[in-house]
Amino acid sequence: MAQKRKTTPAINLIAGGTAGLCEALTCHPLDTIKVRMQLAKSTGGKKVGFFGTAGSIIRNESPLGLYKGLGAVITGIVPKMAIRFWSFETYKGWLANKETKATSSTGIFFAGLAAGVTEAILVVNPTDVVKIRLQAQNHSLKDATDAPKYKNALHCAFTIVKEEGPSALYRGVVLTALRQATNQAVNFTAYTELKEYCKKLQPQYEELPSYQHMVLGLISGALGPLSNAPIDTIKTRMQREKAVINETAVARVKRISSSLIKNEGVLAFYKGITPRVMRVAPGQAVTFAIYEQVSRFLETVPIVGRPQKVLAAED
Repeated sequence: MAQKRKTTPAINLIAGGTAGLCEALTCHPLDTIKVRMQLAKSTGGKKVGFFGTAGSIIRNESPLGLYKGLGAVITGIVPKMAIRFWSFETYKGWLANKETKATSSTGIFFAGLAAGVTEAILVVNPTDVVKIRLQAQNHSLKDATDAPKYKNALHCAFTIVKEEGPSALYRGVVLTALRQATNQAVNFTAYTELKEYCKKLQPQYEELPSYQHMVLGLISGALGPLSNAPIDTIKTRMQREKAVINETAVARVKRISSSLIKNEGVLAFYKGITPRVMRVAPGQAVTFAIYEQVSRFLETVPIVGRPQKVLAAED
């Protein structure tokens, strides 16, 4: 285990928020393409792939159509990243060896798992519902008369609560928690292990260069989506539609899953996997690289860099 750097909640908030903002601005178009591919119904004709979906959005809705739902993402990105890194470090501290203060790979896995559930419940699910509703709108941004139902993220959230009740913002929360939990468990574990391995191979580096943090984030970021694509597809379908009266969450999952298998085949569970990997993997590369750089800088700032006794970050 490498020597641990001290961190504070302020560092997690600022560094995580900055990293998340950079990730959203860079990778959001890929997420929009992924959502459109997951929502597309298979009709037996020629399938529209990644580039076909992107071209259709740009052609019919203008290039800005790729950024639909960005407001919801940016609104939630700072608290999400703050909660992700802060909760991960907190759980990792709780699971650390009391004598050595080191956390095992198993401990890191469960810390990531718990951090994913925490961020899903507090931030991710409500912003996901709003984001998907906005991304699912096929109105043209070129035509001022083609008015969408939802004008922006705030209006979308207000309309959903007004028409469907506050619980609508938590539709699919169990699946979201499963997705985020597996994502962060795999993500943090893979990144930490790869980082330690690279440090052993390059003892001349006290801290790895930024480009290596990006490569490690790219690899670890790709593993999560590959492990939970069916969960994400079912969640996306569930969050787009309105609730069916007297239908339980379990019944809704079964209905959507059965419909996918019957009408579109098993491979439909992996719709949008290409843009999702292309979205998440580079996103994690940006996130980890920016987080490492910003957090190291903030550690030198007396006010925000005051170390805590419990938390210890190395990711």
